[in-house]
Amino acid sequence: MADVDVFISNYTIIDPEIYQLWIEGFSSSEAVSYLKQKGFGHSMGAPSDLIASDVLDHYRTYSLIELYLNAPTKLMEQSCFQLEPHMRDLITEKYYSIDDVVAREILGKKLSSRYRKDLDEVAEKTCVKLKSVRRQFDNVKRIFKAVEEMPGTLTNNIKQHFFISTDLAKKYACIVFLACLRFETTKKKLQYLSFSDLLTCSHAIMIYWTYTYQHTGPEYYDTEMDKEFLLDLRELRCLLDKEKEIKHLVCMRLKPVLLERAFHELDGNFRSYWRALITIACNLHRNRELRDLFVDLCEKLIDPWRQNGWNREQVNKFLASITQSVLDLEISRDQETRCLWDRYMQVITICLDKMYHI
Repeated sequence: MADVDVFISNYTIIDPEIYQLWIEGFSSSEAVSYLKQKGFGHSMGAPSDLIASDVLDHYRTYSLIELYLNAPTKLMEQSCFQLEPHMRDLITEKYYSIDDVVAREILGKKLSSRYRKDLDEVAEKTCVKLKSVRRQFDNVKRIFKAVEEMPGTLTNNIKQHFFISTDLAKKYACIVFLACLRFETTKKKLQYLSFSDLLTCSHAIMIYWTYTYQHTGPEYYDTEMDKEFLLDLRELRCLLDKEKEIKHLVCMRLKPVLLERAFHELDGNFRSYWRALITIACNLHRNRELRDLFVDLCEKLIDPWRQNGWNREQVNKFLASITQSVLDLEISRDQETRCLWDRYMQVITICLDKMYHI
């Protein structure tokens, strides 16, 4: 008679190390080899075939649990696998974990079956195993479909429906937001931006430029831009006539803190920087211009600053100075103009700070 390995237990046993290998896309044989290299079972004198049988049993269990992980509410309700609450939270969090390098590759791509077939290119580029890349892609697609038209904020909706942490939900919220609004993130000149950079930028836009700004309630979506605000930004065009006064205020603030060469460069190129900020603001009501926000910031401000040798400290000092200078102008005593400028520059400052890499 053939030998049969039988494992009997009451509570479902989840080995965090083996589960992590399964999550990362290791095959059972690869997992066994990896564990052997780490000396797994060596202290107990466990033979190799016993380790292999144990890993296979864990892998079979995880494959069965995966059916419920695809809909975490079912995992909470099912009775087939008895899991401690903390272990249930752990396996859900890890199952929905997403690598920043994979997320960056997914941004801007259509979440289609055709693209899923090409994920081997993503796996090769990111050095993440194909099985793991597919899991991450499927999770993104699943979450996108679940929350794209759901009222309320993306982060809260994702947390409540998929039972994951706030930090992880924010990552998915970024991906969903950029996909819904179709922001351009794939152009060659933007490839230097990391997922972390775009995560910060997208959350700033969600906070300050969507209908959830200073509003709470289920009727407000942070996947819907505040169209009235974007239209009102055209009123900032009047500030073009105040260029001399603004330049004077900015130069007064920055002359004591900039090197002479940097100050003369700012003095000579102020007009182009100033007009770029206003032009971007006045065009954001157009869908195409909004989608190209990151491209415009790169071409009209970041590239010239790099060419002129600006460092990140100069960028932040300039943005802080120009923001405050406009607020100090007599024309900006008008409360509406002040609010528009401040709300606009909140996002622009955050984006340029994250996007400016030397």
